[in-house]
This record gives sequence, C-alpha cells and structure tokens, in this order.
Amino acid sequence: MTRRSCVIYATGIVCAHLLIVGIALVVAQVFQTMIHSRLKKEITLTEKSQVFESWKNPPPPVYMEYYFFNVTNPEEFLAGGKASVKQIGPYTYREYRPRENVTFLENGTKVYALNPKSFVFVPEKSAGNPEVDIIRTINIPFVAVMNELNSYSFFLRTMVSMYVSSLGVDLFMTRTVHEVLWGFKDPLMSKIHKIKPEVDEYFGLMWKKNGTHEGEFVFHTGEQNYLDYGKIDTWNGLREMSWWSSNQSNMINGTDGAVFHPLIDRNELLYIFAADLCRSIHLAYVEDVEVKGIQAYRFAPPSDVLMSPKQNPTNEGFCVPAGDCLGTGVLKVSVCREGAPIVVSFPHFYQADPKYINAVDGLNPNKEEHETYLDLQPTTGVPIRACKRAQLNIIVKRIQGFPKTKFLNETIFPIMFVNETATIDEDSASQMRTLLLIVTLVSNFPLLIIGMGIILLLVLVVLFCRNRQKKNEVKRIDFTEAFHSFTTAKDDTAYTQVSDKPEDSSEKPASQPMKNGSYIAMSPVEAQKC
Repeated sequence: MTRRSCVIYATGIVCAHLLIVGIALVVAQVFQTMIHSRLKKEITLTEKSQVFESWKNPPPPVYMEYYFFNVTNPEEFLAGGKASVKQIGPYTYREYRPRENVTFLENGTKVYALNPKSFVFVPEKSAGNPEVDIIRTINIPFVAVMNELNSYSFFLRTMVSMYVSSLGVDLFMTRTVHEVLWGFKDPLMSKIHKIKPEVDEYFGLMWKKNGTHEGEFVFHTGEQNYLDYGKIDTWNGLREMSWWSSNQSNMINGTDGAVFHPLIDRNELLYIFAADLCRSIHLAYVEDVEVKGIQAYRFAPPSDVLMSPKQNPTNEGFCVPAGDCLGTGVLKVSVCREGAPIVVSFPHFYQADPKYINAVDGLNPNKEEHETYLDLQPTTGVPIRACKRAQLNIIVKRIQGFPKTKFLNETIFPIMFVNETATIDEDSASQMRTLLLIVTLVSNFPLLIIGMGIILLLVLVVLFCRNRQKKNEVKRIDFTEAFHSFTTAKDDTAYTQVSDKPEDSSEKPASQPMKNGSYIAMSPVEAQKC
C-alpha cells in the first residue's frame, strides 16, 4: 500500500468518527444538558453563588423619573368642564436599594432580606429644580377627608365643609414639586392630627419613603428547584393577601422583579409581586431585542392585566367591594392604601378605556414612552434593561355637603407618573458577553466536531479524486510510450526483395555487381564486388 493510499484511508476513518460522534452528541444534547445543569446549580441565592453579591448589592444604577400633571384650568373644571393638564418633568433621582439583614433559613433553601430604598436628586438628568418649580394639582388630603366622610351624615359633612373653607383649603393646591413629592405640613391634616394623633400632619406622595423598605421578604434561593430562584415565599409574614375579593387575586406570585430563573422560554409567563400596587402581575414575551451587544427577550404586561372583568373575568377579584369594578386600564388600590381613593394605571392611561383618556385634555398615551417592559437575558435570567412605568390617579366626584364639588363630573384625575429605569452597566455587560460566548462555544462544540468532519470529508473526496486521476495519468503514459516504441520500430525497418529464382553466378556478366537477394537484412546493405 502506497503512502497516498494510507493518507486516504486515515482521513476517511477520522472523518467517519468525527461525524458519528458529532451527530450523536447533537442528538443526545450532552453539552447543552451539561451547561443547563451547571447554570441551575450556579444561579442560586447562596453565599457561594456568583450571582449572590450582585443580588445583594445591584450594580446597575436605577433612576426614578417623576412627571407631574399641572392643571391649567381649575376654575373651568370646578364649574363642570373638562380638566386640562400639562406634563412637566422629569425630576430624576438616583435610587439605591441594597439588601440588608440578609439571613439564610431552612438549610439555605430560603433567604430573609429587607430592601430599603434611598433617593438622591440628579440635576443633570432633570428638567428643573424641584424646590423651585411650582405645580397645581388636586388637593389629595382634602379629597381623602371628603371620601372618609362620605358615609357620615349630611349635617356632619356640611359642618366639616364650612370649617375646611374657613381654613382656606380648596380642591386644588399649589405647591413646589419637592413638597408634593417628599412632604409638607398640611393645614387640614394638622387639625385632624390634634384630634387623632395617629394621623400624620405631613403629606407627600413619597413621604417617609426615602430610606425605608416596602416590607420584610423571604425568598426561595433556588437550591431545591431552579424555577423557584428568587420567588417570594412570604411578604410581611404573609403567603397571600386579604384585601381583594378572591383567593386568586390575593396570591403573592413571582419575584420582586430583580431576578428571574435561568433558561427562560418565550412561551412562559413571568410573575412579579408589586408591593406598591398591592398585587401580582404577569408579563408575556413580546420580542427579541439587543442591549449593549447582549441578546434578550422583552417581556411586558399584556393588555389583560388591567382589563375590565367584563372582558377578563379573572380580574373580578380586584373589585372591592365585590362587583364594584372600574373599567379597563385602571386599578383602585385604596383598599391597601387607606385614605384617598387612589387609582393606578399606566402613564397617560396607556392601554386604558378611551373614556378615561378623553375625560382630561393633555393626555397622549403611546407605547414607546408609557409601556412597562423588562429585557431579560434568557440563558441566565438576568435583567439587562428594565422600565417600570406607573401613574397615580385619584377619583374626584360630587359629594353632598361639600358645595365645591356640586358641579364636578366624576373623573379619574391624573396626578403624576413615575418612570423607573435600570440598564446593565458596561462592566457587567462585558462579563455577561464573555460568559455567553463561553456558553455558546461549549453548547455548540458538537457542531464544531461535525464541521471538522465535513471538512475532512471534503479533503477525502479531493484526495480520492486526485489519486484516481494520478492512476489514470500513469496508465495513459505507459500506453503512449508503448505505442510510440511500436510506431518508431515500424518506420526504421527495411525489407529486401527475395528472388524466387535460383542463384546462378556463372550466367551473370562479371561486370554486373551482385545484389543482395539471397537473404533478408534488418538494414539495407550493398553487395561487395569480387
């Protein structure tokens, strides 16, 4: 066997082995299973886990952008007309949210933590100075008092109305952005505080929320089941709430929105418990996106989350009391926020019933600016970019005994909305890209083996063809040389005539030379003279 033949046979054997092994690994998904098993073990809320520290101290900066609706025609609204508002903002604050008092429970399968939040104003990302800019908005303490007295006698309501008017309190108030957001000493609340000390004399949308937490959380670490990673076990010691009118609505489902289990599928629903909304919401897959070179799945609340119970019966449990339901796109949360009839929605009543949008001039809902979404890296479950947008509204209506409300049309009045945003930082993004590259290479290693097998197969075909061509050339050369030798011999050989007469030298003249006719010579010769 020649060296060329050995090379061909060796290439064929290696090629066959590579293709067989590669295809077997692809079919069995050995490397993908290995990677998935590794991710399930590594991505847990345990001290040895690589993601624990980032969960405890989130590196990406979180910004809170506050937008307010400034009322431009209060007199017209009080006279029974449509309110007109103008959006101002944003007033941006950097949010810090470290986990504190972290304690592991039940052999590391659960972890207890507090999540205090503090806010620092960021002037370069803001449209103005909150301590200087003035806004006119609904007087929420006054509306809260009227709402509380609605069940009392007409006489009492009338007396309170006269007293409130003597204090100079009106349905609208004019305050700085900072006062409305972080609190001020309200004259009406101060009077009530003297009678009922448990009532705070200060009011602000974020009053006592700077440096405080939203409750005590116990999370699943994912040690037992990776699908439970980050899920809330209890909130303030509760596994379910009691405010809503159905067991399903009272369930505490999902995570707090900071982490999600790895290996996310496009077809699954993700659940988040929002303590500020007093309920759990679900998110559905929308589209694939790319953030800083990282592929991600975008999840967003579908329209059925705040859909009217007439269209989505599962939302009937959020009607309190039972049967007292609002329309699509709004949720009354006053059941867990004592006081004013507070209603939450998406900004500018995005995805809400058009009647709420048309009730106030100056609203322009659109998906780009007002949709809540979450961009998740599906392999690790890490949020790459988040945008949580919610609007605070209040129900304003006629209440007998308060003459200032007698011409009002019942309106869900927008007060402000917040845009809470976070995007992965550059260092974390670089680490994520490196990790995903390693995961991709390892997962696709069988395909690399198949690719090498295909390349060797092509090499084998080329070698085989060239070997066959070489043999044909050798045969052709041998035939040509043989044919050439044969033709050359035919041209150079001479034959002399053989006489059929007997040789008789005596009869021939002596002067005539003799000719060669008595034998056949291989070359022409001439007879010698005697």
